[in-house]
Amino acid sequence: MREIRFGLYILALLVVSFQQLHAGADPSSNGALQVVGEARNKLIPMTLKGYDGEVARVLKFDLEVMGCKIVPEGDAAYLLAGGNRNSVNGILKDTAGNPGFNRRYNGGNLRQQAHALSNDVIKAITGLDGIAHTRIIYKMKTGARAYEVFISDYDGHLPVALTSDNALTEAPQWAPGNKEVFYTSWYTIGGVENTTVIRHNMKTRARTVFSRFKGLNTGGAVSPNGKVAMVLSRGINPDIWVAPAGWDFLQDKAGSKLRQMCRTKESESGPAWSPDGRWLCFATRARGRRMLVKVAAAGGNMIKIPTPGAINPTDPAWSPDGKFIAFTSQTGKYFNIFVAPATGGKAELIAAGEGPSWALNNRNLIFTRRGVNKRMLAIVDVPTKQVKMLPAFSGSASQPDWQR
Repeated sequence: MREIRFGLYILALLVVSFQQLHAGADPSSNGALQVVGEARNKLIPMTLKGYDGEVARVLKFDLEVMGCKIVPEGDAAYLLAGGNRNSVNGILKDTAGNPGFNRRYNGGNLRQQAHALSNDVIKAITGLDGIAHTRIIYKMKTGARAYEVFISDYDGHLPVALTSDNALTEAPQWAPGNKEVFYTSWYTIGGVENTTVIRHNMKTRARTVFSRFKGLNTGGAVSPNGKVAMVLSRGINPDIWVAPAGWDFLQDKAGSKLRQMCRTKESESGPAWSPDGRWLCFATRARGRRMLVKVAAAGGNMIKIPTPGAINPTDPAWSPDGKFIAFTSQTGKYFNIFVAPATGGKAELIAAGEGPSWALNNRNLIFTRRGVNKRMLAIVDVPTKQVKMLPAFSGSASQPDWQR
């Protein structure tokens, strides 16, 4: 079956873009409040005045995700004052009275306007672009043996199912540009269930079978130039394979155009591309204990990425600026998120959890945290290690991926 159609589609939620919201802002009284040193490594104490209801909750969540701490006015370094009666407005200044900006937001709803204000506050103080307008994709348990792919705002608001297959689903991932999504499904075709890498076009709403060899087919990590890395067993040991850009499984069921990136007796997992597409990182046990390695995109030997301070690394995620790799470290039944230099080096414990994914600001990670009888999503501000839990979903949510 070449195409698999389905009903629910998320793009209707995105009629009003973040750019349109920002274009409606009044840019008067722009100041120069940027504190690019200390503010990036310590929580920024801030007071909110004049906001209520959903807008107040959105602003607090957004700003604390991106490195602020909402405190009483006497303890603050910055003041954001405004209101949200008919639209959101905000005046930012520091407690010494130095002005930042005075802006009003038009278009969209109050929640979207609050996100735009949060982004502008972070930009004014730290010089970094905000992430409050971004989206995430993840899987959520919907039945005894069913996990569907969901998409939502980055804060978990407006979750919408992207699939309705009533099957096991794993590892949804955005392709660069966010026009496609890849994920693994235990999909049944012709009465036969087999792991299948699905390619989903976000514009046409069409899904195609990207890889369905006999045995294990997982992954779907897309490089900047369109190559797709997967874990395939093809009836033998699971290894990392790369499909060239434009590859068509139905036209190459023998896999003659695939490149095998390693040959081991053990299994590999979690392929992740460097942001320039030159390297592919993954986890392996090729030399005993589990470790992270990288292989050149053109092929070659595996090069170990040392992570002293963290054992059994898995789920690598390369930061968008290429400087760091976040990963999961497992000790017994406990899972923790670590970050290490992309070239290898001392790993720093960031938070309890697993399966990290970077935001475009190179500062925030979204990940899974295990709770009682379910899993939940959380976001950590890496420099300050402040964790914010996303609102609880109806099902057990896990394996989030931040849009690129």
